[in-house]
Amino acid sequence: MKVVAFNGSPRKDGNTSILIRYVLAELDAEGIDTEIVQVGGKNIRGCQACYKCFENKDFQCSMKNDIANECIAKMKDADGIILGSPTYFADITPELKSLIDRSGFVAGANGQFLKRKVGTAVIAVRRGGQIHAFDTINHFFLIKEMIIPGSNYWNHGIGRNPGEVENDAEGINTMKLLGKNMAWLLKKINC
Repeated sequence: MKVVAFNGSPRKDGNTSILIRYVLAELDAEGIDTEIVQVGGKNIRGCQACYKCFENKDFQCSMKNDIANECIAKMKDADGIILGSPTYFADITPELKSLIDRSGFVAGANGQFLKRKVGTAVIAVRRGGQIHAFDTINHFFLIKEMIIPGSNYWNHGIGRNPGEVENDAEGINTMKLLGKNMAWLLKKINC
């Protein structure tokens, strides 16, 4: 089994990455292969609604000049997907939103290949707005017919400057439990 995490933060080693790594550590401990892909700060454009993916049906977006197709291929091959983002004005980063839109279209054009994969959101927040960001990611998972594991609280950690999320013991515990629950669910689905 394989879980791929996409870090939507432009801070490669910031709070979002720290939270994702707590989830991945639990998956690794359960023998599940993991990978983290940096999306934030990378060149990725929004969907142009050209519908070429519906014409071509080649599991790719027609725009070939950014990282979207590499990410889409990783999503297709994974059993589980983690989408992580800091909270930007009560939502996710534009890079992660672009990935959501483009991968959603490509999946829809190619037999809904995200269907019944396990997906979870991880959100870093300074103070507020995280629930809307959390919902944005979960709406994508739900409309793509994915299965979402829960934790003991919403999947977010509090911290502004890089590393401050380490001071949020409840947020760290939430991520660890999320990783355990995701591993359990993946094993049940793939047994």
